[in-house]
Amino acid sequence: MKAFTHHFAFMFRTGIRNKTLLMMNYLFPLGFYIMMGLIMAGINPFFREVIVPAMITFAVLAATLLGIPDPLVNARENGIYRSYKVNGVPTFSILVIPILTTMLHLSLIAIIIVTSAPLFFDAPAPANWLNFLVVFLAAAFACSGLSVLIGVISSSSRMTVLWSQVVFLPSMMVGGMMFPLSMLPEAAQKAARLIPATHAMNAFNGLAMGAAADFSAWGSVATLVLGGLAAFVLALYLFRWGSHNGGAKRSPLLAGLALLPYIAGIWLI
Repeated sequence: MKAFTHHFAFMFRTGIRNKTLLMMNYLFPLGFYIMMGLIMAGINPFFREVIVPAMITFAVLAATLLGIPDPLVNARENGIYRSYKVNGVPTFSILVIPILTTMLHLSLIAIIIVTSAPLFFDAPAPANWLNFLVVFLAAAFACSGLSVLIGVISSSSRMTVLWSQVVFLPSMMVGGMMFPLSMLPEAAQKAARLIPATHAMNAFNGLAMGAAADFSAWGSVATLVLGGLAAFVLALYLFRWGSHNGGAKRSPLLAGLALLPYIAGIWLI
C-alpha cells in the first residue's frame, strides 16, 4: 500500500510538471472553456444552458483520450514496465494509477468550471449536486478506462493519436456538447450512443441539470460504468510488459469488446 501511495503521488505530480500532461489536464480544457464561453454563449443560446456539463465532458475527453495513452506506450517502449516487473509492481497498479490521478486532476477542473460558469457566463448551476458527482465520476471512469485500453493496444505514439481521435472527434460533433442530440437524424442518434460523451451529456442533463434527457439517464450512467469496467478489464488482459518479449501476445481486436455495453445500450435504454 505504501508503494502504491508513492507511485500515485509521483504520477499526480507528473501530471502537473510534465508540459504535455499539464496542457491536456488543465490548459487545453480551461482555454477551450473560456473561448467557448465568450463566443458560443453569445452565438447559440442553447449552449449557455449546457456550458457546465459540456465543458466538463470536454475536459474529461481531453485529459483522458489525449493525455493517458501516450505515456503508457512510451513507458512500454522505453523498457520501464520490464523494470516494474522485476521489482514486483503489479499490472493493476500500472493501469489504475493513471486513471485515479487523471480523475483527481479532472475533479479540480470540474470545480473551476462549475463555480465560474454561473458567475462569468450566466450559466445554470447543477440542480442536483449528488447526481452531478455521480455522473461526473461515471463519465471520467468510462473515458479513463477506454484511454488505458488505447494505450495498451497501441503499437506506437502515432497509433494512440489515431485511436484517440476515433473517439474524440465524433464526441465533439455528435456527443450533444455543441447542439442537442435530438437535432440529429434517428440513425445518427443511435450511432452517437456508441461514444461515452453522448451518455455523459444525457445523464448530466437528465439527472443533474434539471433538463430533459433524450433517453434513460440512469441507463446512461450504467452504460458508462460498465463501459469503463469492460475497457479496464480488457486492458489488464491485453497488457504487455514489453514490445517483443513481454508475455503472451493477444489479439488487439479483442479491445472491440469494450463497445458491447454501448451497443447493448442502444437497444436496452
